[in-house]
Amino acid sequence: MTTTHDCCSHKSVPSPAAVGDGPGEYTCPMHPEVISDKPGPCPICGMALEPRVVTLDEKPNEELIDMQRRFVISAILTAPLLVMAMSGFMLPWIELVLATPVVLWGGAPFFARGWRSVVTRNLNMFTLIALGTGASFAYSVAAILLGRHDLYFEPAAVITTLVLLGQVLELRAREKTSGAIKALLGLTPKTARVLMDDGMEHDMPIAQIHAGMRIRVRPGERVAVDGAVIDGHCSIDESMITGEPMPVEKNAGDKVTGGTVLTTGSIVMRAERVGADTLLSQIVKMVADAQRSRAPIQRLADVISAWFVPAVIVVALITFIVWFFIGSFNAALTNAVAVLIIACPCALGLATPMSVMVATGKGATAGILIRNAEALETLAKIDTLVVDKTGTLTEGKPKVVERTISDEQLRLVAALERASEHPLADAIIHVAQTLLSVPGSAPPAVKDVRTLPGLGVSGIVDGHHVAVGNARMFEGMHLAPGAIHVVIDYKPAGTITVEDPIKQSTPRAIEELRARGIEVTMLTGDARANAERVAKSLGITNVEADVLPAEKENVVRRLQSEGHRVAMAGDGVNDAPALSRADVGIAMGTGTDIAIESAGVTLVRGDLRGIARARSLSEAMMRNIRQNLFFAFVYNVIGIPIAAFAFLNPMIASAAMTLSSVTVIGNALRLRRVSS
Repeated sequence: MTTTHDCCSHKSVPSPAAVGDGPGEYTCPMHPEVISDKPGPCPICGMALEPRVVTLDEKPNEELIDMQRRFVISAILTAPLLVMAMSGFMLPWIELVLATPVVLWGGAPFFARGWRSVVTRNLNMFTLIALGTGASFAYSVAAILLGRHDLYFEPAAVITTLVLLGQVLELRAREKTSGAIKALLGLTPKTARVLMDDGMEHDMPIAQIHAGMRIRVRPGERVAVDGAVIDGHCSIDESMITGEPMPVEKNAGDKVTGGTVLTTGSIVMRAERVGADTLLSQIVKMVADAQRSRAPIQRLADVISAWFVPAVIVVALITFIVWFFIGSFNAALTNAVAVLIIACPCALGLATPMSVMVATGKGATAGILIRNAEALETLAKIDTLVVDKTGTLTEGKPKVVERTISDEQLRLVAALERASEHPLADAIIHVAQTLLSVPGSAPPAVKDVRTLPGLGVSGIVDGHHVAVGNARMFEGMHLAPGAIHVVIDYKPAGTITVEDPIKQSTPRAIEELRARGIEVTMLTGDARANAERVAKSLGITNVEADVLPAEKENVVRRLQSEGHRVAMAGDGVNDAPALSRADVGIAMGTGTDIAIESAGVTLVRGDLRGIARARSLSEAMMRNIRQNLFFAFVYNVIGIPIAAFAFLNPMIASAAMTLSSVTVIGNALRLRRVSS
């Protein structure tokens, strides 16, 4: 739901996620709650609004074009004023002719935004600029009409020109913060080669591709949409979504992702996810949403900014009054204007959002998707990582290595497991299909299936009551823990032993996390013996075994009550409550949609090393934000008294103010070079 922003035509919404991403909508990087259907200034801070949705075919930046035009013309007219000032010539009427278009036309956007800030009671940097240049120009016009020679046309024109230069540099720099999204958008090919039912092949625009179509992808081409290989073999470079440079082998049945590149081989694939449903489209949307979100540290800058501009105006008035009595009117006006200009809070406002925009974009190119800035900020404070074993530490592709049940009993068990979504079910079904498959035979009839989360499954198969689960499911039978037990017609029939290989990347990931001061706790519903065997091989000392899905959230809650900042990494439906409870939920991109929706961070590759990378990115972003805030604070703390004590010319103050904003943005852009 949207509401009208006070005193302006812009819309304000409770959160960015509450608004549809219309292609014609614009927002402010400093105030993402402001939404407009056309470009223009933000009604709160006065900064230029930016498109909410980044596209490759964006229209020219009208704000930048306008500021460039105003700057060039103003610079041409200001140059003679500087020459006259340095040579000592006083030509009042010529100065008036030269300065008037600079201040009144070149600076018109600043006066308009300054006036709006007063009307809406959102005083900002343009309030100060309008006051400073307006006071200098108005006094000079009055002075020339009265025949006085203490004119300030030159400072007014120079300040206006330098602020215009600052706006041009700032707008150019801000365009670079969307570079990550544009790079991702550029990965989608324009067309795809579709295999028609008549055997012919045609190149078809991506917009016309729909699920079910067969597409041929040749060496060196990009995969057009998400789908699965149905014929052929190839190697695919997936670095654009995983950050990993090594190509991945793909065979029939394997999934492929739109935007990735075939390095060798050729395949025919079936389109499954197209348009906005592709992984690449989801990544772009998530990055755009994250870039519009606000980090908690931004609240500090917001509180200061709310009081800062009124305080600066008071300081400028005091400066004017003091210098008027101890010096002269000229000194009073000059020093008051210097205070107004040097104190513009634009650098303070840009400090956090610029870093967030660059960091989230950088993460996306490394396979780390950040849902919002708060999750990325909190990640730097995490001291405990809770990881689900299956699918996170392990491959999530268990295999049957031993069984003590007969082939007929295996047939009954496999029929029952077809109704289960547990990873172990797939392993049992696979063995049964491999060993017992008879062409044309129908699977046994199954009814009354009951799934007990964390325990097992039971049902009626071919008239037999079949139950498969862990020892806790059959407590009254006193079965040994650590195996999958099969009970048929209420009598133990035997066991099935399943092993899930540890991911090759897991040991290195655990080492990297420990090196960053993060304690790892393994959380699993497996029997303690199995869990401790895996934990010992990885050097993990904290193990929570025999945990039911409903109890996972309680483990996270308990660790938090002990004073820990907890991150939870998982990939299953039963991990969703714990992911939501954790300070930061981390979903494996190979997992379920509900787990990804519950998490603040998603690792596209499903590799725990991504957590260490995300932690490094978080620390780099927070370090960058602190640098920006420190620079902005110190700049104003030092600059205001220097200006008030007459040690700073207004024109130099204007140049310093421009430099401060550009410096903050430039520092934020350094995050693009962070190693991940």
